[in-house]
Amino acid sequence: MLCPVSGQRKGKNMKKTYKIDVDCANCANLMEEAAKKTEGVKDCSVSFMTLKMKVEFEDGADVAAVMKKVRDNCKKVEDDCEIFLD
Repeated sequence: MLCPVSGQRKGKNMKKTYKIDVDCANCANLMEEAAKKTEGVKDCSVSFMTLKMKVEFEDGADVAAVMKKVRDNCKKVEDDCEIFLD
């Protein structure tokens, strides 16, 4: 069910997958840890092999705002990483 105001799903945690660019498996682990510590993120997994980040958001989270914070937090631990939000 979609919220008429935000357009986001209600009642279930939203999950999204993002393409990433990262140089090594250790850097991918650092990105995963940084993302998991971000407010609004319920869970996250990063795969260096597939260059994907799967994010599960907390109920009612503003996905776009949370992902901007995730990207900022990831850049603090690995400044040359990238998360493609589009």
